[in-house]
This record gives sequence, C-alpha cells and structure tokens, in this order.
Amino acid sequence: MTALSVALAGCGGAPGGGAEETEADDESGNGDEGMDETATEGEMDGSGTTAVGTAGGGSSEVEMVTDGEEYYFDPIGLFVEPGATVAWVNVEGAHSSVAYAESVDRAETTRIPEDAEAWSSDILNEADATFEHTLETPGTYDYFCGPHKSLEMVGRLVVGEPGGPAEEGQPPDGELPDSRTVVDQGSVSYDEFSG
Repeated sequence: MTALSVALAGCGGAPGGGAEETEADDESGNGDEGMDETATEGEMDGSGTTAVGTAGGGSSEVEMVTDGEEYYFDPIGLFVEPGATVAWVNVEGAHSSVAYAESVDRAETTRIPEDAEAWSSDILNEADATFEHTLETPGTYDYFCGPHKSLEMVGRLVVGEPGGPAEEGQPPDGELPDSRTVVDQGSVSYDEFSG
C-alpha cells in the first residue's frame, strides 16, 4: 500500500504501548501527564517524511494541516490492515491525534472498537514532528485534534473492515466519510471530502 499523508491537529500522550513519538515539543508543557510515551528518531525516506514500518501490517501517514483558517487531517479517511502503524505528521501549526475513547481526556464518547487500544499524542508544534500508533483490532476508529476539535478537525481510520461504535452516525465534532467509501477507495483526501 502506498504511504498516505493525513493532517492531524494535536493532543497529549499515548496510553499504553504501541505508539511512538518523534520530534514532539517536550518543552511546550502541552503533554498529558501520566501518558506512556516513547520518543524515537524516525528513519527518513529521502522525501522529507518519516518512513514508518510495521511487520505484517504495513504503514501509512496522515498529515496534520493548518491552511489559513482551516485545520484538518489529510487524508480524512484511511483504510489500513490490522497490525499497521499509522504515523501522524505535523505539516504546519500545532496539532495532536486523540482517539474518541471515553478513557482519554477530551473525548466525551467512544468511537473506536471495544477491545481497541486508545491513544492521545502530545501536541506536535514543529514541522515534521510525528506520532505513531499501531492498530491491531479490526473496526472503525474516529479521532480528533485536541486543540482544534471544536473547529471540526476529525479523522477516520478503518482497520480491516468497518465496525464498532463509530458506525452509529457521525462524531459530535464534525463530519467524516462513510466507512465503506474509505475501504473501497483506500483513502479519502480532505479536499475530496470537503469539496
């Protein structure tokens, strides 16, 4: 699968394992205390983006974008196989990636599969700062940017096949592409969805 970029706007640390963060702004004071984070240096693939790899699952990127008064993830919808690692890469601005899981600060509802591991990144302030999370449980995962949730900066991942609480309507903070469309197309760009 071709690596894709999706823009995300930002949040705090990753609860539990399965996530890595590179170049996060540790001095910003915007991280969530008590979150388990591992800082690593990503391997550059020559294109200026961090190459991410996960045995058996593949990898994909989602860009976190600030464009004037617009804040978004690109692609806004992304399909991956179970075991894939998704990397959220900050293009510009200050963003985070936070799962809609009531166990995570700032999420009033759960919109990830029942047995799935939730995540919450620190706010990424620097260009090319990256947060990674590996997705093992099949289903639909909705997430948001902590600083820009009220500005409808939301995204959707479909892992293997649609399913779970995210299939029950739209999230409270914005609109997302239909999960079946995400699976059929592999990814749905922000421009394609919002245009």
